Amino acid sequence: MPLQVSDYSWQQTKAAVFISVPLRGVCVRDADVFCTENYLKVNFPPFLFEVFLYAPIDDESSKAKIGNNTITFTLHKKEAAMWETLSVSGVGKEMMQRIREKSILQAQERAKEAVEAKAAARREDQKYTLSVMMKIEEEERKKIEDMKENERIKATKELEVWKECQRKAEEQKKVQREEKSHQQEKQIEKEGKKLKHKSLTRNSASRSFATKGRNSQNIFFEKLKEDSIPAPRSFGSIQISFTPRVFPTALRESQVAEEEEWLHKQAEARRAVNTDIPELGDLKEEEKNPEWLKDKGNKLFATENYLAAINAYNLAIRLNNKIPLLYLNRAACHLKLKNLHKAIEDSSKAYRIMKLHLRLIHPIKLYKMMLRRFGI
Repeated sequence: MPLQVSDYSWQQTKAAVFISVPLRGVCVRDADVFCTENYLKVNFPPFLFEVFLYAPIDDESSKAKIGNNTITFTLHKKEAAMWETLSVSGVGKEMMQRIREKSILQAQERAKEAVEAKAAARREDQKYTLSVMMKIEEEERKKIEDMKENERIKATKELEVWKECQRKAEEQKKVQREEKSHQQEKQIEKEGKKLKHKSLTRNSASRSFATKGRNSQNIFFEKLKEDSIPAPRSFGSIQISFTPRVFPTALRESQVAEEEEWLHKQAEARRAVNTDIPELGDLKEEEKNPEWLKDKGNKLFATENYLAAINAYNLAIRLNNKIPLLYLNRAACHLKLKNLHKAIEDSSKAYRIMKLHLRLIHPIKLYKMMLRRFGI
């Protein structure tokens, strides 16, 4: 049973009460203080200090200071008045027990309210933090969009300037061509006048030779005409034939085995085209190629249009479901859209197809392919 402390001292004013309780050599860490508006308890085993206050106090603003082997309490009164005694008199055991239980319930309710208030404050802080983060992300997104728009406007202006320069260059070339043609016409006209003048001079000279007949004169003029005017150039066409090639590279720079394998796969893909697919009705012949659809999906993925890229990969897979890269690209699109289950499913399909292909390749051929791939 704890020992009651009776050698305490207290003082008061109209606004506060000051109580000093000795610790009697007990360690400060072992002291437990409990205070409500009508009840004060200090438990430092084997001693116990307990007092049922004469009037209510403001326990939130009250303070306790531990030092020099003493606990000093500063209790602020709710009503400014002088107390007759520190503890209320005429309190029985049942009344004391009720006051203790009531004080404990008040402390528990106050602690619960404090926890709820702290949780509410934490939620408010989280909401505020989330709103601030969303605002920052929106500002960054807007900044990026503004940068894109500025770059687009800049590129458009540069393109317009380039077009204007090209137009001026074309106009300048056209003017130069016109000036050159005009000069050539003047030169031809000038040469024609000279030839006409020469012919007239020679005609007058030929008339002076009356002894020569008209036949000799005509022969002379024909020869002069043939010497002055050159004969027109002959024209022709040259037929050039090239070796038919599917790939744009020269035959000496190509890997024949890999090209034949690629062509074989393309033929299988074209044979696997299902004409009953309704989406193929409005497509061109080249758009029915899975490789073309794969490239189209890659371009849409680069522009962050993931849904359109998924549609392109879906149609390509319906045309040929043996290409693992189609499943991998579609998995990347699903990953960007946070469709994790679909991304895992497409990745697993691609893994199974690649594993099957590796089993079908001869080890020596696979070794040569790896050597050629890594340039060893």
